[in-house]
Amino acid sequence: MFTPDFIKKGDKIAIVSTARKIDVREIRESLAIIKKWGLEPVIGSTIEVEEHQFAGSDEIRRADFQNMLDNQDIKAIWCARGGYGTVRIIDQLDFSNFSKNPKWIIGYSDITVLHSHIHNLGIATMHAAMPVDFHRGTQTAINSLKETLFGKNTGYIVSSSKKNILGDTTGQLVGGNLSILYSLCGSSSAMDTTGKILCIEDLDEYLYHIDRMLQNLKRNGYFEKLSGLIVGGMNKMHDNNISFGKKPKQIILDIVKEYDFPVVFKFPMGHIEDNRALILGAEISLKVKKNEVIFKYIQ
Repeated sequence: MFTPDFIKKGDKIAIVSTARKIDVREIRESLAIIKKWGLEPVIGSTIEVEEHQFAGSDEIRRADFQNMLDNQDIKAIWCARGGYGTVRIIDQLDFSNFSKNPKWIIGYSDITVLHSHIHNLGIATMHAAMPVDFHRGTQTAINSLKETLFGKNTGYIVSSSKKNILGDTTGQLVGGNLSILYSLCGSSSAMDTTGKILCIEDLDEYLYHIDRMLQNLKRNGYFEKLSGLIVGGMNKMHDNNISFGKKPKQIILDIVKEYDFPVVFKFPMGHIEDNRALILGAEISLKVKKNEVIFKYIQ
């Protein structure tokens, strides 16, 4: 797996939207913060453009992202927000220049489309808070993005959940939003999870949808040879009038009960205020203990 060069002061970072429309006023705080970090934001043509719910037409969003991919002065592309729409342009993007001169692609949620697709190119990406999130993100989450961008993040130590499955493992970190991973199954953007550590998170889903998506990942072999599972935020879940009968933790535990790998719940990632930056594609060690979880990048 190739890791792009980490960011240095003075570097240019592109801000684009591959999905939902966004107003520049929604990202002013994040722009001010990265300027304080010594970085130069470059606003893409998709900011303040709209076509219904999207940040412009598919062609406008494709062209903006492609331009930033090919521009060698741009050292990272930070997706302004998620929503929906990245999958509509993924097959029209040309990653040939990017593969020769990789740069960081940053975001989460709908940006999982890019994470998964680029993982298959053998290039690491960054799962992290987006500009639209900075006004509600914890200082720890914001600091984690800075530390990761500048190559100074060695990992995290967090409290252990009672439902965790204990154990030690190593592997390449992959994953992102559960709904997106589910939607990519059977496509060229789907990934092989053999020997890897999968992280998942989701928001605003029905409980039976969570079960259905996990059943589909299971049928596609995602858990068959997995080395570990990290579960982030599973927020604002819904139930029907006739209850599904299980919360997300129990749904997940039932799915993985026949396998033998450690499982972490309540990891600080996803649609939560404490959304820590993660390098997808990096080799990590994961130690799940009774009282703590040690997540460490392997140099």
